[in-house]
Amino acid sequence: MKYDYKRHLVTRSTSIRDCLTLLNDLAIDAILFVVDEEGKLLGSLTDGDVRRGLINDLGLHDNIDRFIQTHTKCITRGNYTIQQIIKLRDDGFNVIPVISSTGIILNVINFKYIKSYLPIDAVIMAGGRGERLRPLTDEIPKPLLIVGDKAIIKHNLDRLVSFGIDDFWISVRYLGDKIKEFVGNGKNLGIRIKYLDEVDPLGTIGCISLIPEFEHEYILVTNSDILTNLDYEKFFLEFMDSGADFSVATIPYNVNVPYAVLETNENLIASFKEKPTYTYYANAGIYLMKKEICQKIPKNEFYNATDLLENLILDGYKVTSYPLRGYWLDIGKHDDYKKAQDDINFITF
Repeated sequence: MKYDYKRHLVTRSTSIRDCLTLLNDLAIDAILFVVDEEGKLLGSLTDGDVRRGLINDLGLHDNIDRFIQTHTKCITRGNYTIQQIIKLRDDGFNVIPVISSTGIILNVINFKYIKSYLPIDAVIMAGGRGERLRPLTDEIPKPLLIVGDKAIIKHNLDRLVSFGIDDFWISVRYLGDKIKEFVGNGKNLGIRIKYLDEVDPLGTIGCISLIPEFEHEYILVTNSDILTNLDYEKFFLEFMDSGADFSVATIPYNVNVPYAVLETNENLIASFKEKPTYTYYANAGIYLMKKEICQKIPKNEFYNATDLLENLILDGYKVTSYPLRGYWLDIGKHDDYKKAQDDINFITF
């Protein structure tokens, strides 16, 4: 859901009486952030700050500057770590302003409504034709097909936004104008969305070469036609802890062999396994990478994520797999679309 962060903002000319009314309306989220004429953060104000001021002989007609706390916990956009976010969340700081490098409040996050605040730019690949889902995709781009009560791309956006990702690029081509019209610029969700227009198909990751700059040092790339409840914070933490340059979310795929499998060496049986199960890992179409990896993607050329993956391995970069333990479905065929409709009411997102 959209969180109206401006409810928390007041100017230094706001009276203490009006502040008390606003704090009362905010209920358990009762904290105000005082800004100057340019929107720059000056400090914070809570019920407790007003109470302490009154005890110290301040009155309701005194200037707000005399009540506020000037050392306000805040996050600087584009310059924070996931460890800082987790510490703030664990220490009970649930309502936190996000400021620019010059101190202007850009947002206020509330951990009642989001799970995390990941320092990530997200790129959503939504340019495909959806050939295998015809005739459904003859007039409607696949990302706009409805699953449950909303479009597939909306499921993906809502999930990413719930982890505090608010800088998005969406790659479009087939019926791209319909996707732009439906999704918009993200303002209604409190996020920022920009679009990449693929004149010619650029593969599953080639469009990243069109992006002039990113806000963060880490990039998440995801297909738009998947349905998943992946925990993006755990994915990111594993990525950081492993020291990876590039990580692929993967789907465990078990193959049951109904016979005894023999391992041989020059016709000599070395060992055998009775009806073994082998686990393989399939590409889930979700990737995390360091920003500098984007420089390995050729400019405006057809280039798949698997091409990048192969080249990174050959060049000695650290490429890891992140087994996805939750729900995942690639909605590529009619049977997949039917399964998504059947599953949507039973999966927790």
